Amino acid sequence: MDTQTWIYLMVGGSFLLYLVIAVASRAGSTDDFYVAGGGVGPVANGMATAADWMSAASFISMAGLIAFLGYNASPYLMGWTGGFVLLALLLAPYLRKFGSFTVPAFIGARYYSNVARTVAVICLIVASITYVIGQMKGVGVAFGRFLQVEFETGVMIGMAVVFVYAVLGGMKGITYTQIAQYIVLIFAFTVPAVFISMQLTGVPLPQIGLGSTMADGSGVYLLERLDTVITDLGFDSFTTPEHSTLNVFMLTLSLMIGTAGLPHVIIRFFTVRKVTDARKSVGWALFFIAILYTTAPAVGAMARLNLMETVQTGPVGEESGNLEYSERPEWFKTWEGTGLLAFEDKNDDGRIQYYNESSDEFAEEASGYGWEGNEMVTVDRDIMVLANPEIAQLPSWVIALVAAGGVAAALSTAAGLLLAISSAISHDLLKSMLKPDISEKNELMAGRIAMTGSILVAGYLGMNPPGFAAEVVALAFGLAASSIFPVLLMGVFSKRMNREGAIAGMLAGLAATVLYIFVFKGMFFVPGTNLFPDESGYWFLGIQPESFGAIGAAINSIVAFLVSRVTPAPPSEIRDMIEDIRVPGALRQA
Repeated sequence: MDTQTWIYLMVGGSFLLYLVIAVASRAGSTDDFYVAGGGVGPVANGMATAADWMSAASFISMAGLIAFLGYNASPYLMGWTGGFVLLALLLAPYLRKFGSFTVPAFIGARYYSNVARTVAVICLIVASITYVIGQMKGVGVAFGRFLQVEFETGVMIGMAVVFVYAVLGGMKGITYTQIAQYIVLIFAFTVPAVFISMQLTGVPLPQIGLGSTMADGSGVYLLERLDTVITDLGFDSFTTPEHSTLNVFMLTLSLMIGTAGLPHVIIRFFTVRKVTDARKSVGWALFFIAILYTTAPAVGAMARLNLMETVQTGPVGEESGNLEYSERPEWFKTWEGTGLLAFEDKNDDGRIQYYNESSDEFAEEASGYGWEGNEMVTVDRDIMVLANPEIAQLPSWVIALVAAGGVAAALSTAAGLLLAISSAISHDLLKSMLKPDISEKNELMAGRIAMTGSILVAGYLGMNPPGFAAEVVALAFGLAASSIFPVLLMGVFSKRMNREGAIAGMLAGLAATVLYIFVFKGMFFVPGTNLFPDESGYWFLGIQPESFGAIGAAINSIVAFLVSRVTPAPPSEIRDMIEDIRVPGALRQA
């Protein structure tokens, strides 16, 4: 069978599996819709959490980020995994013991205020919508390539699939669908990595292959070969740090606390049977996530090396060293059709010159070769994982497996995010504040309508993203870090924190982070509205927008602390509630 037939079979088969699961586990009550009936086991919940977590950013964009940033992408690996340690130690068991459907419900009860609950809903929607943009971008990239349609058409197909199984099944359907999606995506990510590691280094484990010598007998290490190939063309070294230590620290911290503050991740720990299961779920989730995250650096490095050596076929500067455009491989032509890879023959020699024209030193050298600019005018980072098996000429079934995995990763997280938005609107706004007497049937219908509206908004924004998937997701983490995490942490560990402090803190942290992102990134739906585009010299203390969530969290905490000290303390029943959440019953009696 040819590659396209394999793709239709694997992607179509996985869709059929998801839809069957959604129908079989259809939500029949609000309890099923919001928290899957509260009866999910820790291993199953850990696997579902891993799928919920390992989005298009992890599967599609993480390795692409590493491929082009190298060492400088390490904060994403550390931050996105380290956040689960914070969840296990500081939040998951306490929030599960409280026994709520949603994060805003906890905030509203803990801070005895519907205003606090409303502000939490706003923060949740802003962070979740930003996050889901990245997922829809990933959906469009995956569908665009493997169904051979335009990027925008790919997004619309993804919207339709999510609509069917997420709106129908709610949390119950999403949970069991995500277990299936995890199995698909983890095989799809690791199997090609094993093949390519064997090709390049002869070592089957990609984690070890990354630090091994090339299989060609040269004795050169893979990373050494990669550094040579890219620096010869004016690109930054793969293994050399670029950003300041402060910026790396702030980005890692922002991603960690952003992870611990993401509503669609936290809500997963409301689905288990008991408090101990919540902590176990985090451990299992971290284990399942680590399988992919320890493989991603090898995938990124190997993908970049394969891409560069495909285009640059010989020594730099020699005419024979550049690939003839007319002889470009089939995968190149296919990705050109998506618009995510583009070539422009600037010197009319019919060959592909791919180099860093922004490097003044190499640009001068390149002009001596008759090169008139970088001719790979578009190389979207999000294509690297999906194109890697094709570049390496792996079997058709492996390429198709990657297609199914990329789609599974994007859809699983999109569904979780949309459910978080839907439950915030239907349960926290409608049921808890605007219409308390609404029937369970009508509340369930409202939740499905809210999710439908969220899918439409997410689809539109996914077609007009402000950056590549992992970059957009990093911004979402900053928003969650600056608005939600501090108020949850203080809500559990500070009896003195009151509603006035929580409300002021959330608004201050969110406003500061949104303002910083607006200044340097612009509004998501109006390209070119950033005030200082690509001007890192204007960054506060050299901190990039993706790292500012940690600063926003500090602003949130400081404002909340100061306001709480000049306003009345929480009522005694609230302090008793915190004591009950934090201290086990037997210990409290003793």
